[in-house]
Amino acid sequence: MKTRIPVAVAFLSGFLMIVAFFGSGEWLSMLTNEALRYMTIVAGFSLLLGVVSITQVSWGVVRKRGEDWPYKIILLIALAAMTGFGVLQGITGGTVFEWLFDKIQKPMMATMFSVLAFYIASAAYRAFRARTVEASILLVTAIIVMIGRVPMGQYIYEDLPSVANWIMMFPNVAVQRGIIIGAALGAASMSLRIILGIERTYMGRG
Repeated sequence: MKTRIPVAVAFLSGFLMIVAFFGSGEWLSMLTNEALRYMTIVAGFSLLLGVVSITQVSWGVVRKRGEDWPYKIILLIALAAMTGFGVLQGITGGTVFEWLFDKIQKPMMATMFSVLAFYIASAAYRAFRARTVEASILLVTAIIVMIGRVPMGQYIYEDLPSVANWIMMFPNVAVQRGIIIGAALGAASMSLRIILGIERTYMGRG
């Protein structure tokens, strides 16, 4: 019973969304809106479950003085502060929640993205080694795009920015579309496996 009910709910929900996508009708729209409303409610409870889970795990590490336990204390304090001020005062302008978000969370997010730049540069250095023909093409293309995107590129060759824009508009878009199509096919395949009850890892089973 513990397995059949989640599989039945997943099947009915997925089947309803498929029928709503390809079909039409007032009753179908009503059922779809109701299903989306329930999905929003379930997502809210999932977020609450995530908060409870990270609190339990972090408190367990702090209590046992595990690895990086001082950072877990900071995490718990920040979680309690953001949640408390958000519930008590709201998240509109002029609240403590907004001040914490603008003065603490935004700078931390900017720092994380700035650190990612170094990882991207390291990955690009490894990927752009001209060991094969494909890597050589990637290297030449990347150099053209990078130089064509800065003012120095126009001084080197006046049409270099146009060449860089052409690469970004046509070959790059073609590759992006191929990746998106592949991701969409993978998502559709996984969705069908869940709807048909083949994939059950979301219930903690293989």
